[in-house]
Amino acid sequence: MSRKAYYITHPQVNVDPEIDVPKWGLSKAGKQRIDSLAEKLAHEGSVASKFKIVSSDETKAIETAEPIANVLSSELIIDPLMGENDRSATGFLPPEKFEQIADQFFANPSENILGWESAGDAQERIVARYNFHRCNHPDYDLIFVGHGAVGTLLYCYLAGEEIDRKFDQTGGGGNFFKIDLVSQLALSHWRSIEHFSF
Repeated sequence: MSRKAYYITHPQVNVDPEIDVPKWGLSKAGKQRIDSLAEKLAHEGSVASKFKIVSSDETKAIETAEPIANVLSSELIIDPLMGENDRSATGFLPPEKFEQIADQFFANPSENILGWESAGDAQERIVARYNFHRCNHPDYDLIFVGHGAVGTLLYCYLAGEEIDRKFDQTGGGGNFFKIDLVSQLALSHWRSIEHFSF
């Protein structure tokens, strides 16, 4: 029996330093990209009954997952433990500073850089949730909707690679990779959601 999964990251967001990062919503461009993906998936309705959609509880992830679940007529499961690595110790950081800290995050997986959840701990968490849903929904294919850092950590685990930012998504979000749930292997690296297909 073949089973597959996809990990999809939210696309562009409205950056607002006055709002907690987990509460950021999709930007107009991000919503347009998800609407286009949903329209594309609507034409593949024959697979609709096979999927469970599992999303982080962050606003941008839910706004990505809901249109997908709607067009596939699939149950949407909100899992707070599938959120991005915890960066609440610093809150919003200007882009240049954020990239510097993100580099350190991936380069030093056992360290809590500036109080962030470490890459090692975040990987352990996201892998555990992946396995939980894989085992608890054995009759379904899965679509996970989440974030770039933890998605990359999951990819590294499934690809048998050490944690390294060279495996990070490109383009700032709105990407996916495919997983074989039987062999437990990543079947692709990140690709833009514009190239998504079952």
